Amino acid sequence: MAYEAILYDVAEGVATITLNKPERLNAFDNQMLTEWADAIAKADHDRGVGAVIITGAGRGFCSGMNVAAEAGGSGVLRTQSTVADRRHSLRDSVHAIPRALIQLEKPYIAAINGAAAGAGMDMASMADIRFASSTARVGMTYVRMGLIPGDGGTYTLPRIVGTQRALDMIWSGRMITAQEALEIGYVLAVYEPDELMPRVTEYARQIAKGPGVAVQLSKKLVYRSANIPFDEHLDIAQMAMFVAQSTDDAREGPRAFVEKREPQFKGS
Repeated sequence: MAYEAILYDVAEGVATITLNKPERLNAFDNQMLTEWADAIAKADHDRGVGAVIITGAGRGFCSGMNVAAEAGGSGVLRTQSTVADRRHSLRDSVHAIPRALIQLEKPYIAAINGAAAGAGMDMASMADIRFASSTARVGMTYVRMGLIPGDGGTYTLPRIVGTQRALDMIWSGRMITAQEALEIGYVLAVYEPDELMPRVTEYARQIAKGPGVAVQLSKKLVYRSANIPFDEHLDIAQMAMFVAQSTDDAREGPRAFVEKREPQFKGS
């Protein structure tokens, strides 16, 4: 697929997806969503990719849906169509992103370079780890439009910041600063704007250099274990450990330790 609404680049084991509609703060439409989901799948299937970064071009990360298009009836919600059509409006558009990410076992890291509002914050919340520019602001602004988070935000946000803070953000619709996002644990670190991408890219490269199977199985264990009994988690962990122990990387790690050198993991 040729990309126009996003940019896609792979270097040193890291795939970077850049939302590329800076003139509208990277508000998404169906074209962007289709390309975005395709890029996630491409990174997932590329054995040379060990980690994925999502960021935005210009001064915004993602401002969510194109409000002007929605008001005119041409947006992803299909507000001018029949009830039968609208019933699956999200499933057939924006839900392509979380469904693609459900399949992505590789680390998915958000570099929040600017405003992430409404569905844009939902998109950031889908990342495994988030970093932010000091100038970034995030907010669950749906209530300002008389809407609810329809893109997974009521699932992901409480798991990141807790129920009380999540409801406060959803009910108030307020935007918070990068510093407040750091204080409540929404982002892992805050950097100056010109440092954000270099720091996040270096972080992602270090992960990409690691033992890919172990990294990916660990991610799966964390998410799968969130809603199951502890004894079931232990059973799944045993199976995952069996797979990890069978890799070449599991032999390289101890060998490098004994030889007092950095391990050279191959992701196999």
